[in-house]
Amino acid sequence: MKISLLTCTMSCACLFYPLVAASVTDEDIYEQLKELEQRLSVIEEEAAEADADAAGMVIQPTQQVGSNAFNPEISVILEGVFTSYSNNPEDYNIPGFALGGEYELAPEGFSLGHSEFTMSKNVDDKFFAQVTLVVGEHEGQSEVLLEEAYFETIAMGNGFTLRGGRFYSALGYLNQQHKHVWDFFDAPLIYTALFGNQYFDDGLRLSYIVPADLYIELGTEIFAGNKFPASSSLSGANSWTAFITFGGDIGFSHSWQAGFSYWSADEIERQYGGHSHDGAAEVPEFQGESDMVGFNAVYKWAPDGNYREQNIKLQFEYFDREDQGDLSLLNSSPLETSTLNSQQDGWYLQGIWQFVRTWSAGLRYDSIDSNNTGSNLAALDEAGLVASGHQPKRVSVMTQWQPSEYSRIRLQYAHDESYQVADNQVMLQYTFSMGAHGAHQY
Repeated sequence: MKISLLTCTMSCACLFYPLVAASVTDEDIYEQLKELEQRLSVIEEEAAEADADAAGMVIQPTQQVGSNAFNPEISVILEGVFTSYSNNPEDYNIPGFALGGEYELAPEGFSLGHSEFTMSKNVDDKFFAQVTLVVGEHEGQSEVLLEEAYFETIAMGNGFTLRGGRFYSALGYLNQQHKHVWDFFDAPLIYTALFGNQYFDDGLRLSYIVPADLYIELGTEIFAGNKFPASSSLSGANSWTAFITFGGDIGFSHSWQAGFSYWSADEIERQYGGHSHDGAAEVPEFQGESDMVGFNAVYKWAPDGNYREQNIKLQFEYFDREDQGDLSLLNSSPLETSTLNSQQDGWYLQGIWQFVRTWSAGLRYDSIDSNNTGSNLAALDEAGLVASGHQPKRVSVMTQWQPSEYSRIRLQYAHDESYQVADNQVMLQYTFSMGAHGAHQY
């Protein structure tokens, strides 16, 4: 502790006051100076003791704090929806496609939707980690599922990044995004038909960003192959992907991105959802190999790059899958089987227009097709793989109010001709984001 100049001045003034107030001798002056010196010595000793006490408090804390305290970023996405259908949603099917994964429509009326709980953190200067749990409804029961749980390197350098664990594949554009950032409530028809809405698995991804003026990312993934549409029961690595993505800006107001992807899986044991045929539920299982190619393109416009006030987004994806192997109807007695040579493809095109800061509207068109042949046409028909000349398609329109990046109310209508009999679907959805809110993918 330091002695202020004001303190010293006041002390000296008080001590010397008798000298100026009355006549004194030399001996009196000597005694008073000696007393002043003693008093200053006492003040200095007290200041030194105070400095020592303060230093001791800093050097010897009462509690030590770990260098990596548990403080992950926490995000909660709350979603709910009200739906209405002209057809029975429990009878949902797409002629020419045997469906699997999470292909079911949302239950009619009010339901919980697809709420998420995410924790993420830079573990240290080398790794980032994230865990996402999903709360949803399946067959009338609430479920908590592990959606993603992965680590990612942040210091490999030279443009390389490694991701490992459970995560959404880079197969396609929309597949990599969490559902709450989709521009429509439901997945495109081609996603429902081929992926059961989305494709994720356990594995590794290695990606590389090319040092160039144009954005170029190359990557490959290797998966266990246990998730639909691979669904292998074998251990090891049973499916893999490769992808390349390009992107760039055109002036200040325009940007674009395009990508190609490829997926392959051998020794598949893909089991589909039960398909109702003549009042009985058949459970088809495909065993064989599968290959898929995809293309995606995205264009964005915002005046002078200011996307907050106005923007337009156009999005297109196309997929083509070929399966070769054998099909079995597991619930049939006697067991019905058939060879299967399948070619299934489809695309969607959508546009979103944010015409003011808080309001936007969108239009989406889906179209898919199939060509499935085999040795037992009756078995293919019971599995739902015979389209009978019907080409599924759908038109969806939506409008949404988004007062901030943390809240959204969306109204969507779809005229769905996936069925033989068209279905009119109305969906009213709310989405609220709480906690950490990271940047979204392009």
